[in-house]
Amino acid sequence: MSLPLRDRLHADCSRCAALCCVALPFAASADFAVDKPAGTPCHNVQDDFRCGIHGELRASGFPGCTVYDCFGAGQQVVQVTFGGRDWRRSPDEAAQMFAVFPVMRTLHELLRYLAEARALPQARPLHDDLDRALADTDRLTRLDAAGLAELDVEAHRREASDLLLRASELTRGRGPDHRGADLVGAALRGRDLRGANLRGALLVAADLRNADLRGADLIGADLRGADLAGADLTGALFLTQSQLAAARGDGRTTVSPPITRPAHWPRVADARRGRARRRRR
Repeated sequence: MSLPLRDRLHADCSRCAALCCVALPFAASADFAVDKPAGTPCHNVQDDFRCGIHGELRASGFPGCTVYDCFGAGQQVVQVTFGGRDWRRSPDEAAQMFAVFPVMRTLHELLRYLAEARALPQARPLHDDLDRALADTDRLTRLDAAGLAELDVEAHRREASDLLLRASELTRGRGPDHRGADLVGAALRGRDLRGANLRGALLVAADLRNADLRGADLIGADLRGADLAGADLTGALFLTQSQLAAARGDGRTTVSPPITRPAHWPRVADARRGRARRRRR
């Protein structure tokens, strides 16, 4: 029996085979403690495919792992595309498994965005188009490995992105347009960004403290290290949990369900004590 879409888009590492820890490359940086080429298992992957330092990833120099989300693509590839086989027991299929994983992740990410757009009341004129896009994308996730390898997933992403933008415009109204803007380190404290188009914007280390981001479109925005303390992201469009986890915030940062404040952010009381200490200095 097929799982509901909401459950399928939630990563279940127990049904995967550590694909994100093997298929993907990473470079030594603030996000990862070491270099690792694509197709090579991270040295922290154990025999049971679990991470040996999962509870200490940030302290061990791997914060990049804590903000990654495959949107359920990992278990889809292992359990559906490859029928429960994994790269250890089926080494002859490993390369193909690693190759289709990023394709599946793109499809699952699109399903997540399309489902959110379909739930927007203001996007009602697009509901039929969104239903078709959801069905088409879902069908693609069920292709076999060869079909996924041949799929022009970027062309499909562009078609879906156009539809998502139309849904965003119907919902946001006429907010400021910062689509794709380079706002790295930008001073945006307290800025009125209600309904803003921040699609693909580079907001790395931006100061967004107490900014009003209600209803802003944040699809693909890079929020790594952005300071969201006290910011209001109520109703922000296409915001993901992994985007928020890559940013900095506090107990005053407001978000809408199902998004939650990351556990590593300071609570309200902690944030208040920190501000009091800074004032005494």
